[in-house]
Amino acid sequence: EVQLVESGGGLVQPGGSLRLSCAASGFTFGSYDMSWVRQAPGKGPDWVSSIDSAGGRRYYADSVKGRFTISRDDAKNTLYLQMNSLKPEDTAVYYCTTERWEVGVDRPKYDYWGQGTQVTVSS
Repeated sequence: EVQLVESGGGLVQPGGSLRLSCAASGFTFGSYDMSWVRQAPGKGPDWVSSIDSAGGRRYYADSVKGRFTISRDDAKNTLYLQMNSLKPEDTAVYYCTTERWEVGVDRPKYDYWGQGTQVTVSS
């Protein structure tokens, strides 16, 4: 079965850094666009970043642009999110997701999600 397992979250002070990892299995990881989505307490999920299957195109929400870097290692079936200059507003559960694009649709489908990893940015 498809499995996505996030890790690397934790408690960090404002201005600090974390690197999240997502270990994928049960599908051909290298053929899929991938994303990070986060959900803050009491709020709905927000898209954070995406990377295409080839790893050549990267996209970021305005709120994290310049601070976060998405990457992937297809040989390890792993997706990463390097988070620098963290802010309290970044506090959320971070999910690794697949992206599936359909012809004629301008938004992807997020078919598979991991269990999430908690990131807390606080003094």
